[in-house]
Amino acid sequence: MGELDSDLADLVRRLFDAHDDRLPYLTHQQQTLTRSDLQERVAKQAAVFAGYGIGPGSTVGLRTPPSFTQLEVLLALWQLGAQVLLFDFRLKPPEVDALCGSCRPQFMVSAGSNVRATFGFRSEYEVVTERRRSGRSATTGHRLVQFSSGSTGRPKVIGRTARSLATEVDRFAGVPGMPAEGDRLLLLSSTAHSFGLIGGLLHSLAAGVSVVFAPRVSARDILRTAREHRVTAVFGVPTHYELLTAATDPPALPDLRIAVSGGEIMPPQVAAAFAQRYGVGVGEAYGTTETGIVAIDVGGTLRPSVGRAAPGVVVRVDRGELDVALEESPYLFDSGGTQYADGWLHTRDRATLDATGAVHVLGRADSLVVIGGLKVDLTEVENVLREHPAVEQAVLVHEDVTEAYVAVRAGSDQPSAEELSRWCRERLADYKVPRVVRLLDALPRTSNGKLVRQAAALRSAV
Repeated sequence: MGELDSDLADLVRRLFDAHDDRLPYLTHQQQTLTRSDLQERVAKQAAVFAGYGIGPGSTVGLRTPPSFTQLEVLLALWQLGAQVLLFDFRLKPPEVDALCGSCRPQFMVSAGSNVRATFGFRSEYEVVTERRRSGRSATTGHRLVQFSSGSTGRPKVIGRTARSLATEVDRFAGVPGMPAEGDRLLLLSSTAHSFGLIGGLLHSLAAGVSVVFAPRVSARDILRTAREHRVTAVFGVPTHYELLTAATDPPALPDLRIAVSGGEIMPPQVAAAFAQRYGVGVGEAYGTTETGIVAIDVGGTLRPSVGRAAPGVVVRVDRGELDVALEESPYLFDSGGTQYADGWLHTRDRATLDATGAVHVLGRADSLVVIGGLKVDLTEVENVLREHPAVEQAVLVHEDVTEAYVAVRAGSDQPSAEELSRWCRERLADYKVPRVVRLLDALPRTSNGKLVRQAAALRSAV
């Protein structure tokens, strides 16, 4: 994309100018917007927001469901120079209010009264703009504000500058195997989170890729969409690939050649099952909200690693944990604690680097607990439980005792808690075996699909 600029309005303009404006860009069912169509919609939205007094340095909370409207509004606000606080629509009002308590946006832009169920995709929503008298203008140059999607603790407030976003778009462009002009990308990843927004929407706009959305997150709707629109690429999270692998009599997808998973580490058995069923290896994208993409292997040929560092990303392993070089702290309102220091973002993920530079993520550092003076890696126990033929997913937590929460695979005979405990005892040292095993229909997840690892939340789901 050439020389980077600190102005997001310039970035938006260059994204639109990168390819023929007649190319299709966004498709949902039978509706398609060309790049020119979207540009016109963005201009109209920007004119409306300018009428509210939104301009350079204004702070605007954006809370709309995944839709064409969501992207139109985001790009329009960036064109005006606003700082956008991007909320996942699935957050409940008290959660949004708590986040706004520290960020204090001057405006809130949200979907209006025509909002339906949030589980499906709609192209357009009514937009309601509310001015907040208690809001304050931006005090930093960050133009995208997000909130950490970690499964424990209070979300951190994370800012990205125009330069940071432009750099990441360029990084994706330099990754071998990424979708390119002429590709049709079925985007299942959340557009409120980094991989879906930047690796999916913004990179596609820069690369001339057509982005396709499924009406609902079900194997039937995803597969029908993939077949009807002859998609060549899919971006999603492990849950999506589990759904597709479990589908009954799926259609052939002869055009599909790229499948990438992000958000959390793909279980190897799911990747293998998907490849066997659809003939396409599942790639891995590893990143954080703070840094954007860190490492990626589009073809999935480097598993069990998550791939090599993306172009321009510098990583190291320090005391067994992965660090990523950043010029400045991404945290606003002192929300980062000690996670950024001396030019390094501490991911708190345990990792190794092999001789080729591939990053092997071993699990969260906080998955190590001490039981009776002995260290236990909860991830190891989870993996053993997942090897049981009836277990689809497992999460372990440890407070006073180690508890396992297990979801059973659809169509399988439900094992008893005693059977699963015996399974662990046969494969693990006694001190590693969970003291309590609880079976759930489904394990709770965070707003972007990560498994919840808070003991209280898991207990409430029983």
